[in-house]
Amino acid sequence: MSYVNKPGKTSSWRNMVIRQQVSDIIAYNKIQTTFTKAKETQRHVERLITLAKTNTLATKRRILSIIKDTKNADRQALLKKLDALAKKYAKRHGGYTRVLRIGKRNGDNTEIAVIELV
Repeated sequence: MSYVNKPGKTSSWRNMVIRQQVSDIIAYNKIQTTFTKAKETQRHVERLITLAKTNTLATKRRILSIIKDTKNADRQALLKKLDALAKKYAKRHGGYTRVLRIGKRNGDNTEIAVIELV
């Protein structure tokens, strides 16, 4: 990932950005970000929904260690929403999200994308 893995960005910064974007996707079902961040976040969202399908105490604790609070929901509410998403995607084997390119950002000409739940 060229944007996230550039010099001057620490691993803690990368993890924080990805965790917050994963939480935002669960809370809002769709977010707008740069294309490279969207592709990296997509991997983590897919993994988290697959993990939520198991529905054990250990997986719930693992999910709670990853997701963060958002403006509209706390971690417990996001966990409940993730359980509902796991039931929705019970018969689906991956491909829970899609990334759509929407153009370039004015100023630095960065590719912008929307990542959303299918």
